Amino acid sequence: MSFLRRAAGVLAAACALTLALAAPALAHVTINPGTAEQGGFTKVAFRVPNERDDAGTVKVEVAFPAEHPLAFVSVKPVPGWKVKVTEGKLPKPVKTEFGDLEEAVTKVEWTGGTINPGEFQEFEVSMGQLPKDTDQLVFPTTQTYSGGEVVKWADAPKTDGTEAERPAPVLKLTPATGDAHGTPATTSPATEAAAKPSVTPVAASSASDGTARLLGGAGLAAGVIGLVIAALALRRRSS
Repeated sequence: MSFLRRAAGVLAAACALTLALAAPALAHVTINPGTAEQGGFTKVAFRVPNERDDAGTVKVEVAFPAEHPLAFVSVKPVPGWKVKVTEGKLPKPVKTEFGDLEEAVTKVEWTGGTINPGEFQEFEVSMGQLPKDTDQLVFPTTQTYSGGEVVKWADAPKTDGTEAERPAPVLKLTPATGDAHGTPATTSPATEAAAKPSVTPVAASSASDGTARLLGGAGLAAGVIGLVIAALALRRRSS
């Protein structure tokens, strides 16, 4: 019995330690979805969880990569929050298919709202054209709490694959597989028809169900009558 108690204690301690180690990894600021195609446009959401039990998140600031500037950036309004998009002049113009880019968005800042303890908020951004000469974009993010604490999620990804202490949101870029602007592939009528599942009309289905119930009930009644007749026959033979 004592052995079982010790084993249960060790198991409980191991579970607690695992949860304690996993919690910080699940709580950092992330970008969702985490991948997009090179050379295209995408919409992402910066997901900001509140990690504190005694304070709310009142400000979120996302820095955009200066080494790979984005020509087009727009934000989706978030109820209760004010947004400020800051543009800056680039050290030198960057050539794009839309012309030379001399200015670009350097940061986006959300203020005025509150992310309460135990909650998270998503801040959506549409952006492009994504670069073709890199496989990732890093967005250092600063999170400010109502008590004055400032947390910087600015650590770049480690080369050995392990997670940094304060990882910055990272958008992985993959080679383009189709339309660079993210237009859905067209589907031929034949393919669309083949992909559609067969659907039984509701009326026909109801009629079939009713018929099945009627036949089932009739069969059950016939079975009961047969059992009664057999029982009477046995009693007569016994008498």
